[in-house]
Amino acid sequence: MAQDNIDPYLVQFAPDDKENPKNWSRRRRWYLTYFAGLLGFNATFASSAPSGIATQLMAQFKLSEEVAALTISLFVAGYCVGPLFWGPLSEQVGQLSSWNKIFLTRVIFLVTFPVYVCFQVGCALSKNTASIIVFRLLGGLFAAAPLTNSGALISDIWDAKTRGKALALFTLAPFVGPALGPLVGGYIAQSGTPWPWLFWVLTIFAAVCFVLIYFTLPETYAPIVLLHRAKQLRLETGDERYHAPLELVQQKQLHKRLEDSLARPFKILICEPMLIAVTAYMSFVYGCVYLLFEAYPVVFTGGHTFSARYFATFRTQIVFIFALGDLGLTYLPLVAGSILGVFGYLLIFHPQYEAAMDRHKAGLVSPEIRLNLAMSGAPLFAITFFWFGWTSYPSISYWAPMMAGALMGLSSIWIFVRTFFHFCIDVYLIAAASALAANTVFRSAAGAVFPLFASQMYTALDPRWASTLLGCIACMMIPIPIVLKRYGPTLRARSRFAPALV
Repeated sequence: MAQDNIDPYLVQFAPDDKENPKNWSRRRRWYLTYFAGLLGFNATFASSAPSGIATQLMAQFKLSEEVAALTISLFVAGYCVGPLFWGPLSEQVGQLSSWNKIFLTRVIFLVTFPVYVCFQVGCALSKNTASIIVFRLLGGLFAAAPLTNSGALISDIWDAKTRGKALALFTLAPFVGPALGPLVGGYIAQSGTPWPWLFWVLTIFAAVCFVLIYFTLPETYAPIVLLHRAKQLRLETGDERYHAPLELVQQKQLHKRLEDSLARPFKILICEPMLIAVTAYMSFVYGCVYLLFEAYPVVFTGGHTFSARYFATFRTQIVFIFALGDLGLTYLPLVAGSILGVFGYLLIFHPQYEAAMDRHKAGLVSPEIRLNLAMSGAPLFAITFFWFGWTSYPSISYWAPMMAGALMGLSSIWIFVRTFFHFCIDVYLIAAASALAANTVFRSAAGAVFPLFASQMYTALDPRWASTLLGCIACMMIPIPIVLKRYGPTLRARSRFAPALV
């Protein structure tokens, strides 16, 4: 409870303390891991689901294709602001004396999720273009909370050796959620159900998650758990000398803390060539995933006439529009590939990482070992675009471009999550939250922008040359993990934010 050689009244965890979140039962920790993945899936599923009802929205509100795409882009744009707000808030609020009695992890979820639910209701009840666009933007802002804080929850309850397995499930959300969203939205549209029901489904999903948060999510942030233990000891013993490590932190005004937290991610990004390279690559990969929601309709309805029919008149011309139910099935290989990517990591790479940790018991494993998987995934990601583009001819079976999605899912997982995400954590350690916040802002911006030009690019250049352009850009990025593998130790030695290995 206390370390006598340092401070007999400093409250800390004993090695086998059952109140330490990392010592909770495995069943409880795996439940929280699955639950964190569900929360992340909820947010990313909601980001792309309106693409399935795009034709109904265009007919209802007289929207252009570009404005209809904003229902996805602006939701993802909310992810740009959220990580800079909810992450720093979760770190800073707990250090303010007036908030000391609040469970920190819980309060962020308990505050953001009801508001998120309300904005889903707002979308369902929208009567004009402005309202649905604004509600989607604000919904994305509050949906960023589970994306930002669920990963922190997992880090709170698992040690470094096991954390990779736990994060494997959670990190499927950025790929599985957006891929399944159009499938559900498309079948709602194809069944003839009014478009607001999609948002009612999202509302129910989010409300169920909120109920589970309220009843099953405990506090997992160890400093706050110790803070509550210190308060309880003071109450039981009457001795005011008991204190938690968090209470020793020098107090600052809230606006000063938020100012420091909001500025730090960008300071790190500007000063760190490694982070710039990783952010550029991850932003491109993330943007390409959302680009598919506009590229797939061009390929599979224009070339392969998936569920094609005349649906509406737009701009005084008969427009060839499709029911997205069957089209949503084309995203399933992306889901399957993402799952295969996780299994590939668990079966092949993670055992290698565990063995490396066992060999380096006296110190830390070099972060560059994380890059091995990206060195394999980067060429596969580039191949995906050439495969998808040059098999998109109507004379070729639609199975050929569809299965390219499986390779994209697998390679994206290997690059995006299983390599660079962990690489940033291992390199920057105590500054990892800020590094990932800057990374999240820019990759979310890419996810918001790419769908806005995807349809025009695939129509103007045709799917072959549009995909070739993206494939060439992907080829240009193949050397990034190779260069970081070779020069990473040198760059880390010169870094102001990467601690030296011991």
